Amino acid sequence: MDKLLTKSAKELSRVEVMQKLSEKRMSQKEAGAMLHVSTRQIKRLLKSYRKKGAAGLASRQRGRQSHNRLSEDVKKRALNLLKIKYQGFGPTLAHEKLVEQEKLKLSDESVRQLMIAEDLWKPRKVKKVVIHQLRERRACFGELIQIDGSPHDWFEGRAEACVLLVFIDDATGQLVQLLFVDSESFFSYCAAAEGYFRQHGKPVAFYSDMLRKQHFSGQSAQCRFS
Repeated sequence: MDKLLTKSAKELSRVEVMQKLSEKRMSQKEAGAMLHVSTRQIKRLLKSYRKKGAAGLASRQRGRQSHNRLSEDVKKRALNLLKIKYQGFGPTLAHEKLVEQEKLKLSDESVRQLMIAEDLWKPRKVKKVVIHQLRERRACFGELIQIDGSPHDWFEGRAEACVLLVFIDDATGQLVQLLFVDSESFFSYCAAAEGYFRQHGKPVAFYSDMLRKQHFSGQSAQCRFS
């Protein structure tokens, strides 16, 4: 009978897989995919399981200190240097100094973890990416006209740089008004709108990012016509 062992969840999972392999209820390929190891490693595990039972699947590193574990002397010296000589340094630069200048043998991740544990450095929080759902286009021509201005040296030095005001129909993507002006302003947009009205009539609504930037503090500006 196998000895009573304290096993990790990973080792318990291996026992279950080896049992199924022994009973031919699972192929070696399936076992490898389940445990995320190669078929060669599955054969070694199965051989060990058949020879020693569940005890043969226990990690050989259990009870041993990690090869990467810092000695207390290195840890103490590193912390003293980080708190005094390299105070205010980030983990990457601090690691370079500890290795190159102080001749300490430790990894950059060890330095990072020491600094976090001693509150010498705080990792930056990763900003959550906000995914904006795409807005569906309007169904009919004239329902919504997007308006915007594009400052540029449109005439390539042959004239002063100016702004091109662009009106785009949201439903069709058609350019319905173009006008060169000195700058984006209420009056320049009025002039462009007049040209649009004469050619296409009154739209249901205008949409402008420029108005949003100036007046609406983060909300899209939409001007509706009754």
